Amino acid sequence: MSRLSFREQVLRVREDAIVSSVNRLLAEKGFDLMTVDEVAADVGIAKASLYKHFASKEALAAAAMVRVLQRTLATIEAEAEQAPEATAFTHLQAVTRWALQVQMAGEMPSLPSQNSTLRAELMASKGYLDLLMQVSDRLGAWIVQAQADGDIDPALPPELVLYTIFARACDPVPAFMKASERFDDAQIVDWVLGTCFNGLRGR
Repeated sequence: MSRLSFREQVLRVREDAIVSSVNRLLAEKGFDLMTVDEVAADVGIAKASLYKHFASKEALAAAAMVRVLQRTLATIEAEAEQAPEATAFTHLQAVTRWALQVQMAGEMPSLPSQNSTLRAELMASKGYLDLLMQVSDRLGAWIVQAQADGDIDPALPPELVLYTIFARACDPVPAFMKASERFDDAQIVDWVLGTCFNGLRGR
């Protein structure tokens, strides 16, 4: 494997800083309120320099989503490796807990569900689609197994369960609970995780 030139290393470090900034700003403000000028200022580069790396605001968001999916896949793989004896249901809970903790830490980008230009950018990103498929396949296998084990209602379509788990990464409930300043992050994560997997009925 050939070594990167000094210029290539500088560009890679800059690109990494840009994506990190976008990730944080998307988590804080969301896609609609984040601006390219804001990203450039946060990284400390000219707007023209930023456009050499990413052609649009949508491309910036897509890069942030690729970063999140890379982290998610790494978390799934670590969970499977570190707890090979755990049930599929336990694995799903662990990954969902991680996603909620990332959100509580202000590191989960928030994207609008209805935005045609952003959707087009994501659908054109091979990196994003490949990672999304890998994450979906890994979680999907656990969901099917958890249904077979009787831990998740087998009458539910597996994709509904998958989307429910994905939705926890952008669930507004943790932010509302945190804003009240009455509960700590661990309590909030436990409660949201509990309602996701066990529902609201008393037991």
